[in-house]
Amino acid sequence: MFGLSPIHIVVFALVVLVLFGRGKVSEFMGDFGKGVKSFKQGMADEATPPAAPPQIPPAAPNQGTLNGESVVDPTSRPPQ
Repeated sequence: MFGLSPIHIVVFALVVLVLFGRGKVSEFMGDFGKGVKSFKQGMADEATPPAAPPQIPPAAPNQGTLNGESVVDPTSRPPQ
């Protein structure tokens, strides 16, 4: 129905150049290229897996003191 021949595309390009001027068209295309580059970089960043969370070492058994006195666990056996 709407076949665009090369002559239609050339006429359209000339009308755009006349309306906006060469500077605006080149500026627009530069901004468009930056947007595409940013989009590709964002997609690449999203595709990389996130870094693993840091491993937290297990806590040492509690062998602290309470009011200056040693805390003794009655269920533990003394070393033999």
